[in-house]
Amino acid sequence: MSLIKKLHQSIWKFSAKLGPFAPLIAMLLVGLAMLSATRLGLVLWKFERVSNTGKLAEILLQGVRVDVIQLCLIAFIPLLLTPILATQRLFKVWQRFSYVWVSIALVLLVFLEAATPGFISEYDVRPNRIFVEYLKYPHEVFSMLWGGFKVEIFSALGAVALAVWLVHKFMRPWLSLPSSWSNTKTWLVWPLIVILAALGIRSTLGHRPANPALFAITADNMVNSLVLNSGYSVFYATYNLIKETKSSDIYGKMPRDEIFKITGAKDTDIPTLTTLHPSHKRDKPLNLVIILQESLGATFVESLGGVPVTPNLEKLKEQGIWFEQLYATGTRSVRGIEAVVTGFQPTPADSTVKLSKSQKNFFSIAALLEKQGYNTEFIYGGESHFDNMRSFFLGNGFNHIVDQKDYKNPVFSGSWGVSDEDLLNKTHEQLMAHHNAGKPFFTLAFSSSNHAPFEFPDGRIELYEQPKATDNNAVKYADYAIGEFFKKAQQSPYWKDTVFLVVADHDIRVRGEALVPITHFHIPALILGADIKPLRYTGLASQLDLPVTMLSLMGIQAAHPMTGRDLSSLAADSPGRAMMQYNDNYGWMEESPSGKEVVVLRSGKLPAHGLYDPKTKKMTEVAAPANAKELEQRALANVLLPDLLYNEQRYHLP
Repeated sequence: MSLIKKLHQSIWKFSAKLGPFAPLIAMLLVGLAMLSATRLGLVLWKFERVSNTGKLAEILLQGVRVDVIQLCLIAFIPLLLTPILATQRLFKVWQRFSYVWVSIALVLLVFLEAATPGFISEYDVRPNRIFVEYLKYPHEVFSMLWGGFKVEIFSALGAVALAVWLVHKFMRPWLSLPSSWSNTKTWLVWPLIVILAALGIRSTLGHRPANPALFAITADNMVNSLVLNSGYSVFYATYNLIKETKSSDIYGKMPRDEIFKITGAKDTDIPTLTTLHPSHKRDKPLNLVIILQESLGATFVESLGGVPVTPNLEKLKEQGIWFEQLYATGTRSVRGIEAVVTGFQPTPADSTVKLSKSQKNFFSIAALLEKQGYNTEFIYGGESHFDNMRSFFLGNGFNHIVDQKDYKNPVFSGSWGVSDEDLLNKTHEQLMAHHNAGKPFFTLAFSSSNHAPFEFPDGRIELYEQPKATDNNAVKYADYAIGEFFKKAQQSPYWKDTVFLVVADHDIRVRGEALVPITHFHIPALILGADIKPLRYTGLASQLDLPVTMLSLMGIQAAHPMTGRDLSSLAADSPGRAMMQYNDNYGWMEESPSGKEVVVLRSGKLPAHGLYDPKTKKMTEVAAPANAKELEQRALANVLLPDLLYNEQRYHLP
C-alpha cells in the first residue's frame, strides 16, 4: 500500500472521531496547505518585490490568518445547518451535502489560485472587483482570453481537473463513515465550533473585524494582495460591489458644510453649478470630436519619457495644444469615460457609467450640447453594451450609437471588435455626413486595438518588436490609424469648424510598488483642429479638466456642474492638481513651491505623504509636512463631494 494511501486512510480514521464536523475540519487542513503552497509560489515568483519590503515572514504568516478567515467563512453555512442535518436520522443527507459543499469549495479555491498568475501579469494584483465585473461579459472576455491567454486557460483547466479528481479521492471515504456521535453530543459541541468559526472569521478581538486594509502591511499593493488569497479577494470585492455607493466613507467623514467650504461648492440643488464663459468667443460654436484611446499612456510616448511607438502623435502635437503633465483619474476605461465625458471626480466606487443612479439625468457634455442643438454620437468598434456604455450614453444625452454590427466589410475584426482603422474610417464617414447635414455635432470615438490580446491587421506598420501581439506593436498600430485619420480630416470640409481631442482613457497595466503608481497615471492629450494654435501646456492637469476646456475652446457659454478647470483661460504653466483612484487608495497631487506634493488616502490607515518628481518618475514618501492637515482635508473633501453628489443625485443640468 502506498504511503499516500496509508496517510489518506489515517486521516479519515482520525476524522471519524470528529463526528459530523470531520469534513469541515478536513477542508480547513487541506485548504490551509493548498493556499499556503500557492502563496509561497507567488512569493517566489515575485521575490524581488517581496524582498524589497523586508516583510517576507509577516506576509506568509498573515497569509495563513487570511486563509483561516476564508475557510471559516466557507464552513459557516454548513455549520449553521449541522444541528438539523447532522442528526442520526438525517446523517446520510448531511454526508452528501457536506461532501458536495467541501468539494465545490476546494475546487473553486484551486481555480481562483490557478487564475491568479495570469491576472497578476495583467493587473498587478490578485483577482479583485475587475474579475467579478468581467463575469457579466462572457463573450468579450472569453474572446480576449482565447486570443491571448491560452496557456493560462489550459493551466487553470488542468489544475481544476486535477483538483476535482484529488478532492473526490480524498473525500470519498467520508461518504461511507458511520455516524459516531449521538445527537446530544453533536448539539453540545456545536456552539463551541460555531464560536471558534466566528472568531476565525473575525480574526481579531478589536472593535472592527479583519478586512483587507488590516493586511496592507507594505507600500506595494501587489505584495499586499499576496497576503490575501484569491478567494478572499474576490469575496470581499463582491461584498463591496453590493454596498459601494457609500464607499468614500472608507477614508473618513467630514461635515457637509466643511466639504462645501473646502471645495467651493454650495448647498443648493446643484452644489457645483457654475457658468462657463468661454475663452474663445465665437458667432458659431465649433463641432467637437473626442478620440478616446484605449490604454495609450505616457509610457508609449517618447517625448513623455516612454517608448517611441507613437510617431504620428509626436508630429501632430506640433500643430495643437499638447499636455505634458496630464493625469488620468483611474485605471479603467469607464473611469476615463467618466472624466472626459462627464467631468465627474473619481471615488472608490465604480464609475458612474455603471452605477444605477446615474443612468438618467446625470450630467454629460453630450446632454449639454444636445440642448444646444448638437447631434451627439458615440462610435465604438465592439459591442456598445460592454461596461454598460450603451445604456449610460443613451440615458444621458447621446442620441445615436454606432457599434460593431454597423460596420460593413471591416478591414479587420478581433476579440474586441473591429480595428482602430475601421473605427476611424467610420468616424470620418460619419463626420462627413454630419457636415453635409449642416447640423453641429459632437462625436465620441472609443478605440480598442490596444487591448489584450493585441490584435491588428498585418502590413500596416513596421513592428517595433517580436512577436507581433504585444502592447508596443498595438499602440504603434493605433498611432498609425490616428495618423491616417488626421490626413483625411485635415483635407475635409469639416476640419475648419471642428475641434478635436485625442486622449487616453488610462495607461496599460497600472502597477508599481508605490501606494499610487503616479507615473502610470500620466497620459498624453492633444487638442487640434479649427483655429487652435500650437501650445505646450506644462502645468499639472487632470483628465477631468478636459471637457471644460473643450467647451471653452468651442465657444460654448453654458451653466454646468463640472469641477474641472478651463485650461485654455490659464497660463500654460499654471500650478494645478490631479486626483487618482488606485484600487482602494486615493491620490491627491498638487503643485507647490516644494514641488508636486502628494497625499494618499487609505482605507483604515492614516494618510501617507510624498513628493513626486516627473523627471525621474518617482514618488518619495516623506514625513507629514507642515501643511499636512490642510492637504489631507482638501483630498478628503474632494473624494467625499462626488460621493455626495451621486447619492443625492445632484450632478445634472439645471
